[in-house]
Amino acid sequence: MHDGTLTRERLIREATKLVEHRGFASTSLSDLLSAADVKKGAFYHHFASKDDLCLEVLEREKDRFLEWLSRLLDAPTPREGLERFFRAALALHKKRRFIGGCLFGNIALETSDTSPRYAEFVEGVFSEWTAKLETVIREGQKASEIRRDVPPDVLAQVTVAAIEGAIMLSRLRKDDRPMKTTLETLTVLLDQPHKAA
Repeated sequence: MHDGTLTRERLIREATKLVEHRGFASTSLSDLLSAADVKKGAFYHHFASKDDLCLEVLEREKDRFLEWLSRLLDAPTPREGLERFFRAALALHKKRRFIGGCLFGNIALETSDTSPRYAEFVEGVFSEWTAKLETVIREGQKASEIRRDVPPDVLAQVTVAAIEGAIMLSRLRKDDRPMKTTLETLTVLLDQPHKAA
């Protein structure tokens, strides 16, 4: 890897850390240059602006997240895939000590009213995430593993919304209980409802 590639990768790596912990608006170009130990001229050789760098960060994180999600959902049964995803999500945020939260959720909250470019990107991430869950839920309904009285797209959307809210609360409290309780409740929600005798 030549020096130019190393510099670009270092900028992306340090930008990812900063944006995850500080947010987009609170991360200045000076912060990025200092963290990556890069001069302004070298920065502009690789990126036209802070926006371009941050969108590259989001693109890479999107690819990594969706690959991770697909790997977890690829289980012997649809229900097992969903439960494996739930366990892995909780374990991931516990490992991070609930610092940083969800990068995409953070960006959505921070920029959705002010930056259509970011809002459109993050909406795409959530749409792909929801679509992957919808596919697995639909397969689970066909296999009688998941309740059939709620459409799969609705269950998928509720699942994403609940997980995002739980991540935020666990981050706020630095406590696993919001995420743990939410994921346990989602597991119950997916069950076939029992008919009254």
